[in-house]
Amino acid sequence: MGISIGMVGIGAFGKAFIRSFRDHPLVGRIALCDLSAERLATCAREFQIEETYTSLDDICRSSIQALVIITQPQYHAAQAIQAMEAGKHVYTAVPVMYGPDGDELLEWCDKLVNTVKRTGMIYMLGETTFFRKETIYCRRRAAEGAFGQFVYGEGEYLHDWSLGLAQVARNRRLSPDTRLEETLARDPRRASARSGPMHYPTHSVSGVVSVMGAHMTEVSALGHIYEGPDSPASVEPPGGQPVFSNEVGLFRMSNGATARICEFRRVGHTGREGFRMFGTAGSFVSDVSGAKWVTPRSWEPLDLSGEKEPLPDPLASDLGGHGGSHAYLAHEFVDSVSRGRLPRINLWEALRYFVPGVMAHKSALRGGELLKIPDWGDPPA
Repeated sequence: MGISIGMVGIGAFGKAFIRSFRDHPLVGRIALCDLSAERLATCAREFQIEETYTSLDDICRSSIQALVIITQPQYHAAQAIQAMEAGKHVYTAVPVMYGPDGDELLEWCDKLVNTVKRTGMIYMLGETTFFRKETIYCRRRAAEGAFGQFVYGEGEYLHDWSLGLAQVARNRRLSPDTRLEETLARDPRRASARSGPMHYPTHSVSGVVSVMGAHMTEVSALGHIYEGPDSPASVEPPGGQPVFSNEVGLFRMSNGATARICEFRRVGHTGREGFRMFGTAGSFVSDVSGAKWVTPRSWEPLDLSGEKEPLPDPLASDLGGHGGSHAYLAHEFVDSVSRGRLPRINLWEALRYFVPGVMAHKSALRGGELLKIPDWGDPPA
């Protein structure tokens, strides 16, 4: 008898994970949950799943052991806390939390840590970069000592506003439960706050942090404002803080290395989630021309098609999207819950992917002021 999993939020992104969780050999029961009755019925029929729920409250009252929450990002932390307090293990999509107020985001981090400690439930963040082939390759080479001592890393998430993000932002602003004007009326302190690209930093930060095995301790960041008609500012009300289209941060790492992170939403570039790593003995570079391994005397192109980690047979034949990371994310969570172990992308690791971006945006708003990055330490044993 396998574990039981509930999929909460089965829109376009959530739907992409159903098969990986349904077909995992350690899953014996799966349920779907969504506010849309029509979407729920369609997915239940397509994936041949009989058990359905129409609200998070309902599925939290069920006997399901673990929930996979792939809802709007501003709800992730609150919904994860509700689920853990109901005795459910939790996986959420990225980021940990989303919103315009950096101080509030840090408060949610505190609440999550306290909830995991108090309930003993498992929390895992579904960060796709962790299981991209480039990241798997670099972690393996780092374990072999091929990099020598790390000196520098670069990460970037280049996602131009024209590649679907503009419509997503407009839909989110106009949706009945997130209508901006009503939010501001309820909480006036948000009237001047604006989110920046660095509030969604996990795709760019996680590769550098997970490969180095070190976390970010300080940051100085700057922002770029694009004032065209299709800019991120076009969906914000006038006034308040600057609305940055792009942000760049320079970070100090706990191992003495430095890192540069780019989060760009208005850039003439194909969509990209990637990183580069530089060590005293060897370096990994990657761009639109491909990946390469570089040493002081040579360089070679890399074929990463065979770079992988073990997966159960039903998942190994269909890795899914985001660089083939979906099946790995499903397996990591299911295996963690089944064995009662800490997932590799546990809450403490997840905060080291998320909080540097929160502080980078604060720094950019202050013209590049050097700021300390809060850290909640290593996970308890």
